[in-house]
Amino acid sequence: MIKRMRRLRQPGVRDLVAENRLSVKTMIQPIFVDERLSQPKPIDSMPGQNRQSLDSVAGEAAELEDLGVPAVLLFGLPAHKDEMGSAAYDSQGIIQKAVAKIKETTNLVVITDLCLCEYTSHGHCGLIRGEKILNDETLPILGEIAVSHAEAGADIIAPSGMMDGMVGAIRTALDLEGYTETPILSYAAKYASTFYGPFREAAESGFAFGDRKGYQMNPANAAEAMWEVQLDLEEGADMVMVKPAMPYLDILRSVKDVFGVPTAAYQVSGEYSMIAAAAERGWLNDRAAFLEALTSIKRAGADMIITYWAKEYAKLGQE
Repeated sequence: MIKRMRRLRQPGVRDLVAENRLSVKTMIQPIFVDERLSQPKPIDSMPGQNRQSLDSVAGEAAELEDLGVPAVLLFGLPAHKDEMGSAAYDSQGIIQKAVAKIKETTNLVVITDLCLCEYTSHGHCGLIRGEKILNDETLPILGEIAVSHAEAGADIIAPSGMMDGMVGAIRTALDLEGYTETPILSYAAKYASTFYGPFREAAESGFAFGDRKGYQMNPANAAEAMWEVQLDLEEGADMVMVKPAMPYLDILRSVKDVFGVPTAAYQVSGEYSMIAAAAERGWLNDRAAFLEALTSIKRAGADMIITYWAKEYAKLGQE
């Protein structure tokens, strides 16, 4: 007897037996907010994406909410940078103001990226001495930033700088200020990836010297990701993230299988821009390509997907 697998691939039946289903309810849209802008500005390296102004960000958030997108991840571009990244913890900083505006007009879950790279004049994720990244000296500042985000109304704090001990420092700072209920979504397994290229233009977070290989993970390493995730959970992370997504689906699957905690995957700027650029040239069908890419991330174990396609997916009208 021949087992005919195609019986399950017929129209109608195919959807009934699908093992994984995408849902807009688990998608998070990143938003860049630029303190210097008076209106949205297209991001050249990310076709279809814009930097928002402080005046436009609430409207963008409201549109996402109307479409059914439940959450946003905010990145800020300050008007001024310095070696300490002081604009990151200014109570009147761009992220703090953007959070307040969004929370005034929507019920979206607002997640704030917590890192110094967009705010420092040298572009690194920690304080520096010469060309050395000062891990431990950076930790109190990360705690201060976290508290300022929580005070502004952020629902979830997402530290991304890959400083050793950052989750513990942030959890302690939040708890001391009474924000014991504010969860932490840690960029626990964040690789030193070439796929961040377009983001660095979008967020103006390129570095003045060296690279970030000293604190972001080696793409060759898998077991190390398990150590990173375990350490962050022990320090108080409530959720963890794998970044990038598609080049690290094996890591995503392992993290979910080993730890079983809420796990996010970040489909980063390079993943987005490859599809968008190829579609502009007629080499790919963008809708089919981003749906396939998102499905692969879901299949690998992501509970939440941070993706620049969240808004476009929501426009398809699917749950």
